[in-house]
Amino acid sequence: MAENESNVVVDHGQSRLSDLWTKEDYWAIWLGFVILIAGMWLFLANPSPEFAQKVDKANAVMAAEAERAPFKTLAYYKAQDDKGKLKAMDSATGKSIGAFLKAPGGWTSNPLESFVLSKEAAEERNAAAKSKFEAAKAKSDAAFAAAQVAEAAAAEAGFADTALNDAAQGKIAEWRADLAKMKSAEKKVKTKAFNISTSLPMLMVVMGLFFAIGMKFMGHDVPKFLVGFIGVFVVAVIAQMMGHQSTMKYWGIGTEAWAIIIGMLIANTVGTPNFIKPALQVEYYIKTGLVLLGAEVLFDKIIAIGIPGIFVAWVVTPIVLICTFIFGQKILKMPSKTLNMVISADMSVCGTSAAIATAAACRAKKEELTLSIGLSLVFTAIMMIVMPAFIKSVGIPQILGGAWMGGTIDATGAVAAAGAFLGEKALYVAATIKMIQNVLIGVVAFGVAVYWCARVECTSGRSVGWIEIWNRFPKFVLGFLTASIIFSIISGSLGSDMSQIMVNQGVLKGLSSPLRGWFFCLAFTAIGLATNFRELAHYFKGGKPLILYVCGQSFNLVLTLTMAYIMFYIVFPEITAKI
Repeated sequence: MAENESNVVVDHGQSRLSDLWTKEDYWAIWLGFVILIAGMWLFLANPSPEFAQKVDKANAVMAAEAERAPFKTLAYYKAQDDKGKLKAMDSATGKSIGAFLKAPGGWTSNPLESFVLSKEAAEERNAAAKSKFEAAKAKSDAAFAAAQVAEAAAAEAGFADTALNDAAQGKIAEWRADLAKMKSAEKKVKTKAFNISTSLPMLMVVMGLFFAIGMKFMGHDVPKFLVGFIGVFVVAVIAQMMGHQSTMKYWGIGTEAWAIIIGMLIANTVGTPNFIKPALQVEYYIKTGLVLLGAEVLFDKIIAIGIPGIFVAWVVTPIVLICTFIFGQKILKMPSKTLNMVISADMSVCGTSAAIATAAACRAKKEELTLSIGLSLVFTAIMMIVMPAFIKSVGIPQILGGAWMGGTIDATGAVAAAGAFLGEKALYVAATIKMIQNVLIGVVAFGVAVYWCARVECTSGRSVGWIEIWNRFPKFVLGFLTASIIFSIISGSLGSDMSQIMVNQGVLKGLSSPLRGWFFCLAFTAIGLATNFRELAHYFKGGKPLILYVCGQSFNLVLTLTMAYIMFYIVFPEITAKI
């Protein structure tokens, strides 16, 4: 981090109008919105009329089935699945963008297949996976036939026999579970040949120039940044490749972890080359990605899951954060308040995103931020494997398990992966609660800024003005919140179905999310390349950061599970029944 060696935020002065085009936080906002506006133009400007027609047809079937039966029938689910297949990013434009933004793919023993997969190799993979797919399909078909028989029996009784209705629901649930497994197996027999050896260099140039615009206005040496960006991008690509290796992916050692590991290995062995250092702009990359993340936090999704989800995300989280911070100060006597706060926010809110915002608000040192993110990545990998396995082994219901994971596992991607392991309902609840929790990024950043100004760094007899809080507040959070509001309005105006097709499966999944993944990978790579083990050793002295994280996360696990059970199964069981 060229101009940012000691603190995440270096400008302690008053805000000026020129900050709008000379400061990193604002450039993160401008660049983030350039991407979002481009996405709206590409995916929302000319929607296909077929989308509305197919949605209306599916909704008519679902409405008729809901009136006919007291439970979701096979026809209801079939119509629902038909809607789920509609995606704006499947258009010619969407596919072109997806191909250009494609990261290295999956591989097992030959890393070159991550970049170039021949038609023969793709067919070989499909053939190897075919037997598992056929077995899964046969099981799904059998489950569907059994569900048909059970539903027919319930229908013959006019859906008046509770026992027959329950039996039909049970068989349909079994079919849905088997269908999900079949779809997962089906993906592995639809592998297509690809070659990203030419698109990756082009993507590197485009992203380098994209970030160079802000670097120019911020007074950096653009040619040196662009040369260094090549090095950062190459390491990020290697991290992407390692994160998609089949064994690494299975154990949850993803791209983010590999980016930091490879970066640290370089920095602490041969040393990070001087020509790369001008491009180690950690906050610049990740703040731009966080602005994009804001567009994914949609209010209609928050409302859909209701008060139980809001309680799990918005009541438990601040309690855990405050209690963990107090525990670190009073019991562990953490020598650094800023490290204590960043770890507490990272662990309780939503991992890396909250850590970045909180570090900016309390002006934590870059080593403290790196340490916090490292702890988060390690425990995220462990929890995304252990939690779903534990939930399944002890028989915790899907909705409760999903709520538990959504409120405790840090990374959004890891939450989705863990939820998918349990089933559709768990995935929906887990992902939605994590999204609700993401809203707290801005709230926590503001709260920490106020607390640090008023209590931590205040001087005797001196009042704290709002201008001081404003100067400390991470401005990129405003972009995050604005993106959330704008896309929530757009989503609400389109309606849930068209929003899913055009916004979620168009602007977000088709453009914003892939770019956010690349920006985060660049940021983690820069963190690794800028980190020296000797600098971190001081903060790990006595193991207090690890103890703080483990104790805080343990408290988080217990409180989240308790709150989820109370809200979803005791206070609001009627909401749970509708999920």
